[in-house]
Amino acid sequence: MRNKFLSLGLMVLSMSSAAVFAEEISKSAIPAPVLDTFYKKHPNALDMMAEKKTHFKQGLIQISYKEEKDKEVFIELYRTNGKIFVSADDVTASNVMPAVALDNLKAVFNTYSIKKTILVSNPNGVGEDYDLIVNAAGVDWSVVIDYKGNIIQKVHN
Repeated sequence: MRNKFLSLGLMVLSMSSAAVFAEEISKSAIPAPVLDTFYKKHPNALDMMAEKKTHFKQGLIQISYKEEKDKEVFIELYRTNGKIFVSADDVTASNVMPAVALDNLKAVFNTYSIKKTILVSNPNGVGEDYDLIVNAAGVDWSVVIDYKGNIIQKVHN
């Protein structure tokens, strides 16, 4: 029992000290190679929004956009050199995270609701990250969970 509390305490401590990059950035702050690649691929993109993200220990630019007004939102992640990293999927409506992920969220937030879940598959190997927007006690958090259900990033939005 004591080991369980120790493990939980270490997990909470490690999460509170993790550096996290989930900030929204303006169009002018997007690196030129990323914008060039994006607009070549999607010249008619609408409602574009960009954020700095970290997935699989890589600094990335996440761009959300629509191809048509009032249609679905697409998500792509780019390396800062303009190379596409991966397309991501909004899986908010499905329950695809490992069950242990929900236990870990409850250990950190006690009561919470998941507002959004983005599935980011690793194009270079095994695994995926789940990029969440979690609301706890009226506060939104950006949380990244790995394929094993571990919370690897947490930042107040």
